[in-house]
Amino acid sequence: MTLTQNPPARVAPGAPGRPRAGGLGRNWLGYLFISPALVLFLIFIGGPFLVAIGLSLFRWDMLTPPEFVGADNFRLLFEDPTLLQAFGNTFVFAFASVVTHVVGALLLALAVNRVARRAVSYFVRTAVFFPFIISWAAVALLWQYMLDPAFGLVNHYIERLGLTPPDWFLDPAWALPAIIGIDFWHTLGFTFIIMLAGLQTVPQQLVEAARTDGANRRQVFWNVTVPMMSPTLFFATVVTFIGAFQIFDPIQIITGGGPDDATTTLVMYLYEQGFQAFQIGYASTVAIVVFVVIMLVTLLQFWASRKWVYQQ
Repeated sequence: MTLTQNPPARVAPGAPGRPRAGGLGRNWLGYLFISPALVLFLIFIGGPFLVAIGLSLFRWDMLTPPEFVGADNFRLLFEDPTLLQAFGNTFVFAFASVVTHVVGALLLALAVNRVARRAVSYFVRTAVFFPFIISWAAVALLWQYMLDPAFGLVNHYIERLGLTPPDWFLDPAWALPAIIGIDFWHTLGFTFIIMLAGLQTVPQQLVEAARTDGANRRQVFWNVTVPMMSPTLFFATVVTFIGAFQIFDPIQIITGGGPDDATTTLVMYLYEQGFQAFQIGYASTVAIVVFVVIMLVTLLQFWASRKWVYQQ
Protein backbone atom coordinates (compact mmCIF):
# COMPACT_ATOMS: atom_id res chain seq x y z
CA MET A 1 0.00 0.00 0.00
CA THR A 2 1.38 3.31 -1.06
CA LEU A 3 1.04 6.27 1.30
CA THR A 4 0.47 9.59 -0.36
CA GLN A 5 1.05 12.88 1.42
CA ASN A 6 -1.50 15.60 0.82
CA PRO A 7 -0.03 18.99 -0.08
CA PRO A 8 -0.21 21.61 2.68
CA ALA A 9 -3.30 23.73 2.63
CA ARG A 10 -2.85 27.22 1.32
CA VAL A 11 -3.63 29.99 3.84
CA ALA A 12 -5.18 33.08 2.42
CA PRO A 13 -3.43 36.37 3.17
CA GLY A 14 -4.78 37.94 6.35
CA ALA A 15 -6.45 34.67 7.46
CA PRO A 16 -6.03 33.53 11.08
CA GLY A 17 -2.87 31.54 11.63
CA ARG A 18 -0.86 33.26 8.92
CA PRO A 19 2.15 35.15 10.31
CA ARG A 20 2.06 38.85 9.70
CA ALA A 21 5.06 40.66 8.33
CA GLY A 22 5.95 44.22 9.08
CA GLY A 23 4.25 44.48 12.49
CA LEU A 24 5.31 48.08 12.97
CA GLY A 25 3.75 49.16 9.73
CA ARG A 26 0.52 47.23 10.24
CA ASN A 27 0.08 48.41 13.86
CA TRP A 28 0.30 52.11 13.05
CA LEU A 29 -3.24 52.63 14.31
CA GLY A 30 -2.27 51.52 17.82
CA TYR A 31 0.70 53.88 17.89
CA LEU A 32 -1.59 56.64 16.65
CA PHE A 33 -3.94 56.08 19.60
CA ILE A 34 -1.15 56.28 22.19
CA SER A 35 0.59 59.21 20.52
CA PRO A 36 -1.33 61.95 22.45
CA ALA A 37 -0.35 60.42 25.81
CA LEU A 38 3.21 59.90 24.59
CA VAL A 39 3.50 63.50 23.40
CA LEU A 40 2.13 64.83 26.70
CA PHE A 41 4.56 62.62 28.61
CA LEU A 42 7.54 63.86 26.61
CA ILE A 43 6.48 67.52 26.95
CA PHE A 44 5.52 67.62 30.62
CA ILE A 45 7.46 64.74 32.24
CA GLY A 46 10.21 63.18 30.18
CA GLY A 47 11.48 66.40 28.62
CA PRO A 48 11.60 68.48 31.83
CA PHE A 49 13.27 65.58 33.65
CA LEU A 50 16.08 65.44 31.10
CA VAL A 51 16.41 69.23 31.22
CA ALA A 52 16.64 69.09 35.03
CA ILE A 53 19.46 66.54 34.80
CA GLY A 54 21.31 68.85 32.42
CA LEU A 55 20.73 71.96 34.54
CA SER A 56 22.00 70.18 37.67
CA LEU A 57 25.47 70.30 36.11
CA PHE A 58 25.43 74.10 35.81
CA ARG A 59 25.31 77.17 38.02
CA TRP A 60 22.72 79.50 36.53
CA ASP A 61 20.73 82.44 37.90
CA MET A 62 18.70 83.02 34.67
CA LEU A 63 20.39 86.44 34.28
CA THR A 64 23.94 85.49 33.39
CA PRO A 65 25.16 82.72 31.08
CA PRO A 66 25.14 79.26 32.75
CA GLU A 67 28.47 78.08 34.17
CA PHE A 68 29.35 74.39 34.00
CA VAL A 69 30.24 73.12 37.51
CA GLY A 70 29.97 69.36 37.04
CA ALA A 71 29.07 67.56 40.25
CA ASP A 72 29.53 70.60 42.53
CA ASN A 73 25.79 70.97 43.06
CA PHE A 74 25.56 67.38 44.25
CA ARG A 75 28.45 67.90 46.68
CA LEU A 76 26.67 70.95 48.10
CA LEU A 77 23.73 68.75 49.05
CA PHE A 78 25.71 67.17 51.89
CA GLU A 79 26.90 70.55 53.16
CA ASP A 80 23.51 72.27 53.24
CA PRO A 81 21.97 72.16 56.76
CA THR A 82 18.66 73.57 55.52
CA LEU A 83 18.35 70.78 52.99
CA LEU A 84 18.97 68.16 55.68
CA GLN A 85 16.28 69.72 57.86
CA ALA A 86 13.89 69.84 54.91
CA PHE A 87 14.68 66.19 54.23
CA GLY A 88 13.81 65.27 57.81
CA ASN A 89 10.63 67.35 57.81
CA THR A 90 9.50 65.72 54.59
CA PHE A 91 10.02 62.21 55.91
CA VAL A 92 8.22 63.03 59.16
CA PHE A 93 5.30 64.49 57.24
CA ALA A 94 5.17 61.57 54.78
CA PHE A 95 5.36 58.91 57.51
CA ALA A 96 2.69 60.61 59.62
CA SER A 97 0.49 61.09 56.56
CA VAL A 98 0.72 57.42 55.54
CA VAL A 99 -0.04 56.13 59.05
CA THR A 100 -2.93 58.50 59.77
CA HIS A 101 -4.52 58.15 56.34
CA VAL A 102 -4.30 54.36 56.07
CA VAL A 103 -5.38 53.65 59.65
CA GLY A 104 -8.00 56.40 59.84
CA ALA A 105 -9.49 55.63 56.43
CA LEU A 106 -9.62 51.89 57.15
CA LEU A 107 -11.38 52.35 60.49
CA LEU A 108 -13.81 54.84 58.96
CA ALA A 109 -14.52 52.50 56.04
CA LEU A 110 -15.22 49.63 58.45
CA ALA A 111 -17.66 51.80 60.39
CA VAL A 112 -19.46 53.08 57.28
CA ASN A 113 -19.63 49.61 55.75
CA ARG A 114 -21.58 48.38 58.79
CA VAL A 115 -24.21 51.11 58.54
CA ALA A 116 -27.45 49.44 57.53
CA ARG A 117 -29.31 52.53 56.29
CA ARG A 118 -28.22 53.58 52.83
CA ALA A 119 -29.14 57.23 53.32
CA VAL A 120 -26.87 57.53 56.35
CA SER A 121 -24.08 55.66 54.58
CA TYR A 122 -24.23 57.91 51.50
CA PHE A 123 -24.34 61.04 53.65
CA VAL A 124 -21.21 60.01 55.56
CA ARG A 125 -19.38 59.11 52.34
CA THR A 126 -20.22 62.48 50.82
CA ALA A 127 -19.29 64.39 53.98
CA VAL A 128 -15.92 62.67 54.26
CA PHE A 129 -15.05 63.00 50.58
CA PHE A 130 -16.27 66.58 50.14
CA PRO A 131 -13.13 68.33 51.56
CA PHE A 132 -11.01 66.53 48.97
CA ILE A 133 -12.68 68.36 46.08
CA ILE A 134 -11.93 71.77 47.64
CA SER A 135 -8.79 73.46 46.33
CA TRP A 136 -5.71 73.53 48.56
CA ALA A 137 -5.76 77.34 48.51
CA ALA A 138 -9.25 77.48 50.01
CA VAL A 139 -8.44 74.79 52.56
CA ALA A 140 -5.23 76.52 53.64
CA LEU A 141 -6.95 79.88 54.08
CA LEU A 142 -9.83 78.26 55.96
CA TRP A 143 -7.58 76.54 58.49
CA GLN A 144 -5.33 79.56 58.77
CA TYR A 145 -8.41 81.39 60.01
CA MET A 146 -9.63 78.51 62.19
CA LEU A 147 -6.26 78.22 63.98
CA ASP A 148 -5.55 81.94 64.23
CA PRO A 149 -4.28 82.70 67.77
CA ALA A 150 -6.34 85.90 68.06
CA PHE A 151 -9.80 85.03 66.72
CA GLY A 152 -9.66 81.40 65.57
CA LEU A 153 -12.56 79.17 66.53
CA VAL A 154 -10.31 76.29 67.57
CA ASN A 155 -8.38 78.40 70.07
CA HIS A 156 -11.62 79.91 71.32
CA TYR A 157 -13.07 76.54 72.32
CA ILE A 158 -9.74 75.37 73.75
CA GLU A 159 -9.78 78.41 76.02
CA ARG A 160 -13.39 77.64 76.97
CA LEU A 161 -12.10 74.33 78.31
CA GLY A 162 -9.65 76.15 80.55
CA LEU A 163 -6.59 75.24 78.48
CA THR A 164 -3.94 77.41 76.88
CA PRO A 165 -3.96 76.99 73.09
CA PRO A 166 -0.63 76.87 71.28
CA ASP A 167 0.55 79.28 68.61
CA TRP A 168 -0.11 76.77 65.90
CA PHE A 169 1.86 78.32 63.06
CA LEU A 170 4.31 80.40 65.12
CA ASP A 171 5.63 77.67 67.42
CA PRO A 172 8.19 75.37 65.70
CA ALA A 173 6.98 72.47 67.84
CA TRP A 174 3.37 72.82 66.61
CA ALA A 175 3.70 74.12 63.05
CA LEU A 176 4.42 70.79 61.33
CA PRO A 177 1.81 68.81 63.35
CA ALA A 178 -0.76 71.47 62.41
CA ILE A 179 0.08 71.04 58.71
CA ILE A 180 -0.18 67.25 59.13
CA GLY A 181 -3.64 67.66 60.67
CA ILE A 182 -4.81 69.98 57.89
CA ASP A 183 -3.58 67.56 55.24
CA PHE A 184 -5.38 64.71 57.02
CA TRP A 185 -8.67 66.64 57.02
CA HIS A 186 -8.32 67.58 53.36
CA THR A 187 -7.19 64.31 51.77
CA LEU A 188 -8.69 61.63 54.03
CA GLY A 189 -11.69 61.31 51.72
CA PHE A 190 -9.60 59.99 48.84
CA THR A 191 -8.02 57.23 50.94
CA PHE A 192 -11.41 56.53 52.54
CA ILE A 193 -13.03 55.85 49.16
CA ILE A 194 -10.17 53.51 48.22
CA MET A 195 -10.53 51.60 51.50
CA LEU A 196 -14.29 51.39 51.19
CA ALA A 197 -14.03 50.02 47.66
CA GLY A 198 -11.44 47.46 48.78
CA LEU A 199 -13.53 46.46 51.78
CA GLN A 200 -16.53 45.72 49.60
CA THR A 201 -14.46 43.28 47.50
CA VAL A 202 -13.78 40.99 50.48
CA PRO A 203 -15.66 37.73 49.74
CA GLN A 204 -18.51 37.41 52.22
CA GLN A 205 -18.37 33.64 52.05
CA LEU A 206 -14.94 33.73 53.67
CA VAL A 207 -16.26 35.97 56.44
CA GLU A 208 -19.25 33.69 57.01
CA ALA A 209 -17.00 30.61 57.01
CA ALA A 210 -14.74 32.16 59.63
CA ARG A 211 -17.71 33.06 61.82
CA THR A 212 -19.08 29.54 61.43
CA ASP A 213 -15.75 28.23 62.71
CA GLY A 214 -16.17 30.37 65.83
CA ALA A 215 -13.98 33.37 64.95
CA ASN A 216 -14.88 36.64 66.63
CA ARG A 217 -14.83 40.06 64.97
CA ARG A 218 -11.18 40.74 65.82
CA GLN A 219 -10.09 37.38 64.41
CA VAL A 220 -12.17 37.87 61.27
CA PHE A 221 -10.62 41.29 60.77
CA TRP A 222 -6.98 40.19 61.15
CA ASN A 223 -7.24 36.78 59.46
CA VAL A 224 -9.75 37.45 56.68
CA THR A 225 -10.36 41.16 56.06
CA VAL A 226 -6.78 42.44 56.26
CA PRO A 227 -5.26 39.69 54.04
CA MET A 228 -7.97 40.11 51.42
CA MET A 229 -7.56 43.90 51.53
CA SER A 230 -3.76 43.80 51.41
CA PRO A 231 -3.58 44.87 47.72
CA THR A 232 -5.79 47.86 48.55
CA LEU A 233 -3.69 48.71 51.61
CA PHE A 234 -0.54 48.47 49.50
CA PHE A 235 -1.94 50.76 46.81
CA ALA A 236 -3.11 53.31 49.38
CA THR A 237 0.31 53.26 51.09
CA VAL A 238 2.22 53.87 47.86
CA VAL A 239 -0.09 56.61 46.58
CA THR A 240 -0.26 58.38 49.95
CA PHE A 241 3.51 58.40 50.36
CA ILE A 242 4.13 59.77 46.87
CA GLY A 243 1.58 62.54 47.39
CA ALA A 244 2.79 63.42 50.90
CA PHE A 245 6.44 63.55 49.87
CA GLN A 246 5.56 66.29 47.37
CA ILE A 247 3.56 68.44 49.80
CA PHE A 248 3.81 72.12 48.93
CA ASP A 249 0.56 74.11 48.73
CA PRO A 250 -0.46 74.46 52.41
CA ILE A 251 3.11 75.13 53.51
CA GLN A 252 3.58 77.84 50.90
CA ILE A 253 0.27 79.52 51.75
CA ILE A 254 0.23 79.20 55.56
CA THR A 255 3.79 79.14 56.89
CA GLY A 256 6.12 79.74 53.95
CA GLY A 257 8.42 77.09 55.41
CA GLY A 258 8.68 78.74 58.84
CA PRO A 259 9.02 79.25 61.66
CA ASP A 260 12.78 78.57 61.68
CA ASP A 261 12.37 76.19 58.72
CA ALA A 262 10.22 73.91 60.90
CA THR A 263 7.84 73.25 58.00
CA THR A 264 10.28 73.48 55.10
CA THR A 265 9.97 70.38 52.93
CA LEU A 266 12.04 69.30 49.95
CA VAL A 267 9.60 70.66 47.37
CA MET A 268 9.27 73.90 49.35
CA TYR A 269 13.07 74.21 49.49
CA LEU A 270 13.25 73.46 45.77
CA TYR A 271 10.85 76.33 45.14
CA GLU A 272 12.85 78.69 47.33
CA GLN A 273 16.12 77.88 45.59
CA GLY A 274 14.69 78.01 42.08
CA PHE A 275 12.22 80.90 42.18
CA GLN A 276 13.39 83.05 45.09
CA ALA A 277 17.17 82.60 45.18
CA PHE A 278 17.32 81.93 41.38
CA GLN A 279 19.74 79.04 41.86
CA ILE A 280 18.33 77.04 38.98
CA GLY A 281 21.13 74.47 38.88
CA TYR A 282 20.93 73.71 42.59
CA ALA A 283 17.12 73.61 42.48
CA SER A 284 17.33 71.06 39.66
CA THR A 285 19.66 68.99 41.82
CA VAL A 286 17.13 69.03 44.66
CA ALA A 287 14.43 67.98 42.18
CA ILE A 288 16.53 64.97 41.18
CA VAL A 289 16.92 64.08 44.86
CA VAL A 290 13.13 64.17 45.29
CA PHE A 291 12.69 61.90 42.28
CA VAL A 292 15.35 59.42 43.41
CA VAL A 293 14.00 59.21 46.97
CA ILE A 294 10.42 58.62 45.80
CA MET A 295 11.60 55.98 43.32
CA LEU A 296 13.73 54.15 45.92
CA VAL A 297 11.01 54.16 48.57
CA THR A 298 8.43 52.99 46.03
CA LEU A 299 10.71 50.17 44.88
CA LEU A 300 11.26 49.23 48.53
CA GLN A 301 7.51 49.13 49.06
CA PHE A 302 7.07 46.87 46.03
CA TRP A 303 9.83 44.57 47.31
CA ALA A 304 8.29 44.41 50.78
CA SER A 305 4.83 43.80 49.32
CA ARG A 306 5.90 40.28 48.31
CA LYS A 307 6.01 39.39 52.00
CA TRP A 308 2.62 40.71 53.10
CA VAL A 309 0.38 41.39 50.09
CA TYR A 310 -1.95 38.49 49.34
CA GLN A 311 -2.53 37.92 45.65
CA GLN A 312 -5.73 36.05 44.91
